[in-house]
Order: sequence, then structure tokens, then C-alpha cells
Amino acid sequence: MSRKTKIKIFRILLLIIAIAIIIGVIAYLIPVMKNLSTIEGQEAFKNKVNDSGFIGLLMLFGLQVAQIFLIILPGEPIEILAGMCYGGWGGLLFITVSVAIITTVIFFLVRKLGRRFVYDICDEKRVKKIENSKLFKNPKKIEWIMIILFMIPGTPKDLLVYIAGLLPIKPLRFILISTFARLPSVASSTFAGHILMRGDWKSSLIIYAITFLLVGIVVCIINKFDKSKVTEEALKSIQNDMK
Repeated sequence: MSRKTKIKIFRILLLIIAIAIIIGVIAYLIPVMKNLSTIEGQEAFKNKVNDSGFIGLLMLFGLQVAQIFLIILPGEPIEILAGMCYGGWGGLLFITVSVAIITTVIFFLVRKLGRRFVYDICDEKRVKKIENSKLFKNPKKIEWIMIILFMIPGTPKDLLVYIAGLLPIKPLRFILISTFARLPSVASSTFAGHILMRGDWKSSLIIYAITFLLVGIVVCIINKFDKSKVTEEALKSIQNDMK
């Protein structure tokens, strides 16, 4: 059995496990989630989560592992679920710690196993296009580019975790960047989940809208005062290379 086949089998198994966990979580919580608009329903939900204890944390961490390793799974639903289960701040802390652990493992796996490992996990053509981009080969700009891309909602953050292991960037600095630059996006999801737990859908949407607006303003300000146009180049590069 070839290496690539083994990787595909591993990804399929991981996807099956992730789907099984999601179904299990939904089946476990759905009886109380339908009454979240009432105080009684909210209390029942909290009790259900508290009763799950360490198993609940482990299941949520398993979803986070599958989400980052598989790349194809979106992170927002897991972040929202974390906010619903553990509150805005608790969910934010859980996701931040989980991301730091998983990012560290992936980064050093790439450094140890090399390009072939990344090509087996990710789309080889997409990885090569980004990796060979002039912008991403510039050691002086690479950290700044990563901060921008991790901060902006909608960029392929999990793919960037794999690619970072191939780029001229120091491990600790990248792990800190990939963990903390995500905070605006993660916080919007966990706090939206916390508010959603009270049945307030409108406020959850408002939180997302405010987050996108603030991030957009920050990026515009950076781009305005960035004479070297790193922000603009980074956005164009990632948009072109992901096509």
C-alpha cells in the first residue's frame, strides 16, 4: 500500500470519526436545544453539558482535531458549539488552547516529514502555488502576511498551518501568530454561540457583523499606512493562489 493511499485512508477514517462525533453530540444535546429560548431550557442545556464532564471536552477536542487535520470541515460550527457549552470566554479559552496544541503538532510534523507529507494531506497544486509565490518566499514579510491572513475571516487558516512548516518562519513565532491572530474570528463565534444558547439569534448575527466590520476597518487602516503594500499583496496572493 502506497504512502498516499495510507494518507487517504487515514483522512477518510478521521472524517468518519468526526461525523460520528457530530451526530453523537447532536443526538445528546438536541432534546434540550429545542427549548433554548426558555430559562428552563437553558438550565437543562447547562446541566446536560456539565454532566458530560471530561468526555464532553474530549469530544469537542476531537472535533477540533478533525477540523484542522481534514481542512475541509469549517471551524465556525465547532467554535459556536464551544460557546454554547462553555460560555463566550470559556469557549474562547478552549478553542485557543486546542488550536495551539494542534497547530504545534502539525507544524513539527511538516518540519519532520517534509513537503511530501503536506502534498499528501492537501491539494498539491494549491500548496505549490502558494509556496512558490514571491510574497511567501520573502522572510522579512512572511510573519506580517501570516498575521493578516489569520486575522481575516474566511481565509484558509488550516491550509496555512500546513504550508507554514515549509516557509522560512520560526516555530514559536508562527505558533503564537496562528493562535492569537485568530482571536477576533474565534471570539465572534464563541460569544455568538453563548448568546445563541439563550435563543437570541439576532444578537448572534450582530456579533458576526461587528467582527467583520472591525476586521475590515483594521485591514483598511493597515493597508493605508503600509507603504510597501504588504496587506494588499497578501490578499491578492492568497485569492489568486487559491483559485
